[in-house]
Amino acid sequence: MLTVRGLACARGGLPLLEGVSFALETGRALVLRGPNGCGKTTLLRTVAGLQPALAGEISAAPDSIAYAAHADGIKGTLSVRENLAFWAAIYGTRGIEMALEQMNLRALEDRAAQNLSAGQKRRLGLARLIVTGRPVWVLDEPTVSLDVASVALFGAVVRAHLEKGGMALIATHIDLGLPEAEVLDLSPYKARLPDLGAGGFDEAFL
Repeated sequence: MLTVRGLACARGGLPLLEGVSFALETGRALVLRGPNGCGKTTLLRTVAGLQPALAGEISAAPDSIAYAAHADGIKGTLSVRENLAFWAAIYGTRGIEMALEQMNLRALEDRAAQNLSAGQKRRLGLARLIVTGRPVWVLDEPTVSLDVASVALFGAVVRAHLEKGGMALIATHIDLGLPEAEVLDLSPYKARLPDLGAGGFDEAFL
């Protein structure tokens, strides 16, 4: 289980969210919603351990979280197969065949990543999740650059992950075909920003 209690997080030193609490159990997905700039990415990065929380508690088993954001995390000079083999070695897992099949990369496995289209690179980056072997997927707008068919393909991958007892925390505006996913609107958790007066800042940049 992934449990978050009373979480507060900031971006650029400014508090964005406070008092966020939720529990994510095996086989379940939680979709984060809210307007642009409300702190979805900041929350995901905090849960993934990429930045410290201002307050609160995040409880998860050690080495249980795999994070995927806008960067695909691939090496351009390596082939599709070599990229996945590299990540499998990093995470100490065996086999990449399932990832090749589930993300429809079999026909591209010998192609250098630098010669892939934007959508193909995205599919390769998401295939990395499968080879991590980690149960908790933390996903920030995972379907960027994907066409409709590839979005459906990835939705099926997430469903298969959940059916095997995995978990997914996702920030997305796209329907991934997860009818039983819970939705958490972050709007009520917006932190009160300090009054910086007339020389302050524009909240649109958060």
